[in-house]
Amino acid sequence: MDLGFFMMPNHPPHRDYREGHEHDLDTLVFGDRLGVKEGWVGEHFTCRREPVPCPDILISQAFLQTKKIMLGAGAFLLPYHLPAELAHRVCWLDHISGGRFMVGIGAGGLPTDCELFGVDGAAGENRDKMVEAFDLMVKFWTSTGPFEHKGKHYKGGRPVGMPDMGLAYHLTPFTKPYPKIAIAGLSQASPTLRFAGLRGFIPMSLAWSPDYLKSHWEAYVEGAEAAGKPVERRNWRVGCEIYIAETDAEARRRICEGSVGENWRNYMIPLLKKLNFLGACKHDQSVPDSDVTVEYLADKVWIVGSPKTAIEKLGRLRQQVGEFGTLLQVIYDHVDEKTAYRESLTALHDEVLPAFDRIEAAAQ
Repeated sequence: MDLGFFMMPNHPPHRDYREGHEHDLDTLVFGDRLGVKEGWVGEHFTCRREPVPCPDILISQAFLQTKKIMLGAGAFLLPYHLPAELAHRVCWLDHISGGRFMVGIGAGGLPTDCELFGVDGAAGENRDKMVEAFDLMVKFWTSTGPFEHKGKHYKGGRPVGMPDMGLAYHLTPFTKPYPKIAIAGLSQASPTLRFAGLRGFIPMSLAWSPDYLKSHWEAYVEGAEAAGKPVERRNWRVGCEIYIAETDAEARRRICEGSVGENWRNYMIPLLKKLNFLGACKHDQSVPDSDVTVEYLADKVWIVGSPKTAIEKLGRLRQQVGEFGTLLQVIYDHVDEKTAYRESLTALHDEVLPAFDRIEAAAQ
């Protein structure tokens, strides 16, 4: 099981944009030095607590300061981009990274983002635009001659150009046929993860309930089987809130009283309740919504405790949902608790994950 970072990125409302950006960059550099295999950076436009509208800028800076970590947008929200423009940016990042760039795609889940760009999310226009945009991007990456596209939402294409003057479409991916593509799901039996299976994308589960996670894998397999594509559990990424300290009590106190607890108490729980997604973070769907608190999550859902307890909780999660190839630590702003937070990340990498490597080695 590999370790990755997933950064929405989360920041408290008072965090200065530049300070938050520098903190995110420093965290990715820290992850590379620690040995984290991959890092994903989210994109939002109308969310003050997830303020990054241009993950590729952060990622491009990180490529200059890291050596091994794979980095990806998690995700580019395709309905809010022009396919030709984004296809070029992906190619450029793929080249300057030497093939270390990955592409997460999404339809956009915030109704305020949809409204900002005039997209009718309630009618599913965002999903339709995502599919058309992605297919057009792939055509830019893989075709070899001029073409014209006149779709429902987009028009354009590769022009004949003026080759004798050097004016023609010229940029193709460094990674052939194009970088790895991932898509994330949250809702139960996620239709986006079924789509991931149909297309052979990397499935990413950003949910906390074992019931939801099991339904995610089932949806992915259903899509893959419908398309005749192979499925490998090692490609599945699962996101988790994780905090490790010397004792269970210390880890619980730090996550509940620190930035993670503040974010969930004042933002995530109210948002999920408003969007009717609170079931995604229940260990048992019979739990009343009123019982879903930060303390409940720390005790029943998240991976919180000493290294020994974290191994037990993570092992129990894998027994419930099946094996997955990459554990994505969801990263939170830790400007004010940097030492303790990064000690937790180090313990996860150095003490918890190796226990599963030993178990898997013994089983072979």
